[in-house]
Amino acid sequence: MRGVRWRRVASQVGRSVAVWAVSTVTMLVLAGILPDFRLRSENGDSATDIAVTAAFGAGAFGLLSALVWPLLVRLLLLVPALVLGLLVFFLNGALLLLALHLNPAERGAAAPETAVVVAAVMSAVASATGAALTVRDDDAYRRRLYRLSDRRRRSGPPSPAAPGTVFVQLDGVGHDILLDAVGKGLMPTVARWLDIGDGGRPTHRLTPWRTDWSSQTGASQLGILHGSNHDVPAFRWYEKDTREVVVCNRPTSAADLQRRAVEHAGHGGLLTVDGASRGNLFSGGAEQQALVLSIAARRRSRENRSRAGYFAYFCDPANAVRTALSFVAEVGREIGQSTRASLRKQRPRVSRGGLYPLVRAFATVVERDVVVAAVTGDMLVGRTAVFADLVAYDEVAHHSGPASRDAQKVLERLDRSLALIESVAEHAPRPYRLVVLSDHGQSPGETFRSRYGLTLGDLVRAGCGMPVPRKAERTRSGAEARAAVRAALRFPVAETGEQHRPARDSEPIVLASGNLGLVSFPDVSHRMSKEEIDARHPALLPTLANHPGIGFLLVRSEKHGGVVLGAYGAEIPLADLDDNPGPLAPFGPGAADAIRRTHSFPHTADIMVNSFHDPADGEVLAFEEQIGSHGGLGGAQGRPFLLSPLGVSAPVGEGEELVGAEHVHRVLRRWLRESNGPQVPLEATEEERAA
Repeated sequence: MRGVRWRRVASQVGRSVAVWAVSTVTMLVLAGILPDFRLRSENGDSATDIAVTAAFGAGAFGLLSALVWPLLVRLLLLVPALVLGLLVFFLNGALLLLALHLNPAERGAAAPETAVVVAAVMSAVASATGAALTVRDDDAYRRRLYRLSDRRRRSGPPSPAAPGTVFVQLDGVGHDILLDAVGKGLMPTVARWLDIGDGGRPTHRLTPWRTDWSSQTGASQLGILHGSNHDVPAFRWYEKDTREVVVCNRPTSAADLQRRAVEHAGHGGLLTVDGASRGNLFSGGAEQQALVLSIAARRRSRENRSRAGYFAYFCDPANAVRTALSFVAEVGREIGQSTRASLRKQRPRVSRGGLYPLVRAFATVVERDVVVAAVTGDMLVGRTAVFADLVAYDEVAHHSGPASRDAQKVLERLDRSLALIESVAEHAPRPYRLVVLSDHGQSPGETFRSRYGLTLGDLVRAGCGMPVPRKAERTRSGAEARAAVRAALRFPVAETGEQHRPARDSEPIVLASGNLGLVSFPDVSHRMSKEEIDARHPALLPTLANHPGIGFLLVRSEKHGGVVLGAYGAEIPLADLDDNPGPLAPFGPGAADAIRRTHSFPHTADIMVNSFHDPADGEVLAFEEQIGSHGGLGGAQGRPFLLSPLGVSAPVGEGEELVGAEHVHRVLRRWLRESNGPQVPLEATEEERAA
């Protein structure tokens, strides 16, 4: 403890000296530019004397600003705000003249109007320098958060004694990836909670859970927050009744999916009573929303707070400087890492140029800082239930790989965010339980296009007897961060090849969701059967099923209701999968149930295509440009985690499995009831149903 205190003192002294040095240089520069400001006597002085004068003046001005300025502000509290705003500049200039006059050698001098300019510039430079030097100082950052939330906490009603709950979602972090990071010492906070190598007493339990077939944020978070992800077959899919492509990270689609979930579940969501939703795709029924994608599609109004979190965070200049510098550093880090990977010719590899460095920096710095600040603010005002999503790891793992060094560095920073939230909880007006979970994992592997030289769309065209382009075009990544950037900047969120209303006589629509592909025939109003597809395109299903990069197909059957197709003519009815898994065998237990559930959805595609999966190394082949992917079955993508305090009941009984996002929702709902929190499900209001 004493060593920590001395390091803190040394750090503060070092920052003060650095600010003094920068202020001295600023004063020297201004003396060279402004004609009515000098740091030498009329007879002239040496460079050393001028430097000493500047250093003395900068130091004296800094001390006077720190000691005298608070007293002046107290004396002027009764002055109208506009008058005080004008007086600030003149009083600052007066302090500078006093600082120059205190110099025993009396070398410095400045005209009164010039002193006002010099004082303003030096104050701005000193403030920016001090903020920049605390960019990595979590203690200083925490103190700023306390000050930011203190006013709201004092003005709000008293908080209840029952504990609140904070749910932090680490997007894309699989169960095994988390354990590996803890074992390597990358996440000491999580290691301490689990008592791994610490010798203390554990405070949390770690539980793996299994996703639905659609192992992606849209399906998982909708089920976790709203209790229903019915009829969400993938990240993107074509709906024949509306003739539109639904994309989970498109604001209009997210709003419609949330409305459907509310209607299907019959309640507003997990956060309906005194809840806050931060950085999520969906609101969870929370009244307090910031950076929530499902409300970004609404016309701007006082109720639309999708960008409110950014304004609340960046109104503090220290926050802006901290995040801006980290943003620039992250852009440089990504450029360096991608260049190194290219020079080493690492495989697998995807393109990381264009705007990706900026998107990555947004996800790993801006979104993280804003969401963490919003969560700590919610805790300091005593909100009952908070759910926040941190997308940093998911974005980096898509392009660098789930177990890459780049992704591991992100996990280190996410662990520091958890530590910060934990420490803020100690100062909250009510006790808090911290639950950490993920919505899915990620499976490694090269892309389908890079291995075979063609996309899934090209393969479908070949099976239909249509011409195939000589060069395969890249399929854009569907990572959440890019849509979050567009929503934050109010740019339209639309992706190449995702027309809202394709022509009815067009060719098959082929969409990709990680290693899950969907093929739809828009000119047929119903879901086509195997028999209809064979009659129309006899070579299509055999071409897909026998391709080495494809694991299995799901199609409707007039005879069996639904069948799974595989290589060498394998055709297994859904009812027989438990006894004869056939091509599903490499995908492990639970695959048959997940497929049968998706088969029951109204908007399941005519052909559902899951890529090849190698159980030996856990690899899949993404139909998108991602070397870490999720969206279908196979590998770590379907095995996320739930990290819960020991003070709540166990998620499942001994020998039971936690299966599906809707099951996770029921567990979280039970924990809120145990602490006398929001009683859900609550009946959805007419406004929520129409939202």
